[in-house]
Amino acid sequence: MNALILRSFFVLVLVTKPFMVWADNQILILGDSLSAAYGLKQHQGWVQLLQDTYEEQKKPIKLINASISGETTGGALRRLDAILAEHNPTHVLIELGGNDGLRGFPVTKMQENLSALITKSRAAGADVAMMKIRIPPNYGPRYTQMFEQSFEHVAQQDNAYLMEFFVEKVATDGMLMQNDNIHPNADAQPVLRDIMKEEISNWLASGKEASLN
Repeated sequence: MNALILRSFFVLVLVTKPFMVWADNQILILGDSLSAAYGLKQHQGWVQLLQDTYEEQKKPIKLINASISGETTGGALRRLDAILAEHNPTHVLIELGGNDGLRGFPVTKMQENLSALITKSRAAGADVAMMKIRIPPNYGPRYTQMFEQSFEHVAQQDNAYLMEFFVEKVATDGMLMQNDNIHPNADAQPVLRDIMKEEISNWLASGKEASLN
C-alpha cells in the first residue's frame, strides 16, 4: 500500500511540475507600439509569436503583454500599480521611451519615470530589465545623444538589466518596415521574435539584473 502511494505521489509531481515551473517565469512586457503589434493583428506581433514558440518548446515562460500604442513612460507609470496587482509578474521588461523622445519630452523627466517604473516593479517582487531605445537623428545631435544615453544611465543607476534596441536590425530594411518607416511590418515580427527570444534567454540565465552591454 505504501509503495502504491509513493508511486502515485511521483506521478502527481511529474504531472504538476511543468505547471508549477511555468508559473515561475511570468514576464510583463511594458511597452509601446513596437510591442503592441501596431498596424497588425495581435497574433502577428512578436510577443504572441514568441509565446507560441515557448509553448511549442514547452519553455517555462509566460509573456503578459501590457503594451499600448502611443504609450509614454509617464502613462505607463500611472497604470503600473494596477497591472502589477492584477498579474503579479516575476519579471518586468520595460520597452518605453520612444514616444517621449518623438514628442520631445524632457530627457530628465523620462529618466525619472524609468527609474520609478523600475522601483515600483521591484517593490512588487519582480526582476527588471530595460531596453535601449533609439530615435531618428532629426531631433538634433544634442537631444538625440542625451536621449539615447539615458537608458545606460538609468540602468547603471538602478542596477537594471539592459537590452539592446531590438528593432535596430530591421529598421534599416525598407522591406521589413511599414509605410511610416517607424513600425516593423508583419514580415519583421518573426525576426523580432528571434531577437527577443535570445535576449530574454540571456536575461533569465544571467542570474542577476545588472548587465551593461
